[in-house]
Amino acid sequence: MRITVFRRQMAEEFGAARAETLAKDHVLSGLGGRTIEEALTAGVSAKEIWQEVCAEFGIPPERR
Repeated sequence: MRITVFRRQMAEEFGAARAETLAKDHVLSGLGGRTIEEALTAGVSAKEIWQEVCAEFGIPPERR
């Protein structure tokens, strides 16, 4: 998954402003206690991050 696709999915799911805030501020235990931005910087794949976001926020399988 490309980062641009990941960011688009985040915006579609949460709205652009909330998606940006979540990426900067929300710590996900499944990402080693990092935020989305920290995980991307560390080289974690966008697909893996999206899967963690889906699990954390209970996003239904049809939107994953």
